[in-house]
Amino acid sequence: MSIDSGFLRSCCGRHHDELPLSYHMPAPAHWSPEMTGAPDSALSPELPVYEPTTLNLKTNLHTRPVGPRPVVELEPTGHPLAVEQRTGIAHARVRELAELLLHPGQHN
Repeated sequence: MSIDSGFLRSCCGRHHDELPLSYHMPAPAHWSPEMTGAPDSALSPELPVYEPTTLNLKTNLHTRPVGPRPVVELEPTGHPLAVEQRTGIAHARVRELAELLLHPGQHN
């Protein structure tokens, strides 16, 4: 028995073979050199699939040795992205987000 890791997008009717693992996001909405080394950190990209906005969500940045990427932890708020980071995200929700990102402006 094979498992279909793809999904059918209801808006366009197309079957996508697999969930995308990378999305290109625009540059941060606001950044200036003065922000370097600031004690506070905030999420700067606005992820269009979340309401309310993800712009400037407070984060904790956990650095690691050279090589591995740092870990970005959202502060534990009620924002949907913070809740999903804390509690996990269902496969169906991952599919939903992929559909929204692959076909912006099309809603069920």
